[in-house]
Amino acid sequence: MEHILQATDLVMDYSTQQATPNATHMLALNHVDFGIQAGESIAVMGPSGSGKSTLLHALAGIITPTAGNVMFRGANLARLSDADRTKLRRSAFGFVFQSGQLLPELPAIENIALPMMLGGASYQQATDTAMLWLERLGLRQLAQQRPGEMSGGQMQRIAIARALAAQPAVIFADEPTGALDQATGHEIMSILMRTARQTGAAVVVVTHDSNVAAFCDATVTMRDGRLSSPQQSQPTAGGAR
Repeated sequence: MEHILQATDLVMDYSTQQATPNATHMLALNHVDFGIQAGESIAVMGPSGSGKSTLLHALAGIITPTAGNVMFRGANLARLSDADRTKLRRSAFGFVFQSGQLLPELPAIENIALPMMLGGASYQQATDTAMLWLERLGLRQLAQQRPGEMSGGQMQRIAIARALAAQPAVIFADEPTGALDQATGHEIMSILMRTARQTGAAVVVVTHDSNVAAFCDATVTMRDGRLSSPQQSQPTAGGAR
């Protein structure tokens, strides 16, 4: 099966963006190759500063690598204009971050609907779809609540609904359980992986937690900007995968 998203020979050199480049420095991404198939899930682990979040941002087209290619359905994200990358992210990618990154002034249903409206859906279409996802994830009671009225776990559930509502091809999750206790984090990962598999979305999870990584099909490890070969995950006693 072909990769739906594939990066080849990625280099990210932040020193080139500095007024005075440092002659001796470490590359954030050091000739990295990465590929993921539709429906597959891969965890990216590594210590702080190893380059794992930089990799996620490059794969998602949030940043442009210094060199290398990121191919998604025939398009090279590294060569697209900012406007075209933004359009692609809205239509094909979903995001779940550690803090949820919900807009505090909007109720849950509109937080979920907003990316769809930015992608061209009407308010009615977007909120109808948002409500379907709230119901699918058992969150209908939170529809009119704002983030300040929710627990951390509830906010992450809403963030998952937002990521999935537009039926993305790839979901990027950056430390999705980092601000949660272990039990809530386990539940959040269960919801994310179960619903992603049901929709056929690929999932890239950045984490420092091996228990989170165990929910994914495979794990790669970043160290000093370099990426290890994938290792197949083993199901855990806690029910991961």
